[in-house]
Amino acid sequence: MTSPLLFSPIALGPVPLPNRIMVSPMCQYSADDGCANDWHAAHLGSLALSGAGVLCVEATAVSREGRITHGCLGLYSDDNERALKRVIDQLRGASPAKLMIQLGHAGRKGSSARPWEGGQLLSAAEGGWTPLAPSALPHKEGEAAPHAMAAADIDRLVADFVSATRRARALGIDAIEVHAAHGYLLHQFLSPLANARDDAHGGSLENRMRLTLRVFDAVRDAAGPGIAVGARLSATDWVEGGWDVAQSIELARALQARGADFLDISSGGVSPLQKIAIGPGYQVGFAEQIRREVTIPVISVGLITDPQQAEDILQSGRADMVALARAFIADPRWPWRAAAALGGNLAGFPQYYRCLPSGSPRIFGDVVTNQR
Repeated sequence: MTSPLLFSPIALGPVPLPNRIMVSPMCQYSADDGCANDWHAAHLGSLALSGAGVLCVEATAVSREGRITHGCLGLYSDDNERALKRVIDQLRGASPAKLMIQLGHAGRKGSSARPWEGGQLLSAAEGGWTPLAPSALPHKEGEAAPHAMAAADIDRLVADFVSATRRARALGIDAIEVHAAHGYLLHQFLSPLANARDDAHGGSLENRMRLTLRVFDAVRDAAGPGIAVGARLSATDWVEGGWDVAQSIELARALQARGADFLDISSGGVSPLQKIAIGPGYQVGFAEQIRREVTIPVISVGLITDPQQAEDILQSGRADMVALARAFIADPRWPWRAAAALGGNLAGFPQYYRCLPSGSPRIFGDVVTNQR
């Protein structure tokens, strides 16, 4: 039987992975002024035991105003760093999974209520703040306009990414994903739907890509050797006249030329007018198109839920890795099920071997299941 590609090794730059499964970053909206807490330890701890090759910590704001909500994780203060260190140290002690963190800034989508509290833009009276954006264009009709960033604001943003990167390095993070997707600040600069600037950061594709590339260069330099650095991109805005796959390909090529170790391809988020054709693997085609144009690993995400589906994506060359989020919430041991279904093999956790019935697929290799 041919060994499944899903369970074959791959490297993200200097970081080797035992398999091609990634736990996608999942915002929990449960932090305290950016600080991770017991919820994060429990949530990430469960996912760290999944057997996935890499676990990505949720979108983590590089500044206080860069949070989406009051509950979003941050890495902008000493308190944030200490709190996340406690969680990271626990993960390191329990799992061999490589650890990635997604660094970003919410831009005009900041100062929002938590999703289960409505998700609307918060006013100052409700504890909100004035979000930053490339232009004074609100995300939704009827919302207050964000603050259009001046040159000093842009310089400060880059410095915030550098500071957060240095903190991530101090935490021993293996990989950093620059968040340039889902309608957040870097994506806002990329998309003509959110960027109406007439300076060096607006207008042409070269100008709209300028900030994302500057931030990437700064993060790449601050990360230093040994840490993989890549980016998550929204391949399309799903709106006519917005950011699209052709522009994403140009950005992907530019990121690779600057030393990107991987690309994580998603879509949408910059406009409530988006019309998304949702279905199983609905974003895989975007990853496939970008993968044809670069030589670094490309990760696909979006309603990848079935082990055979994941394996087929890899075997057909549409992506190099798959990332799952909701599927992991529903089944934190998804890789175990995938290994059993496909005949793969995982690094084992002997404390859990007793769950395998006699004669079950040896997904952990030579398993000893005798229990007193």
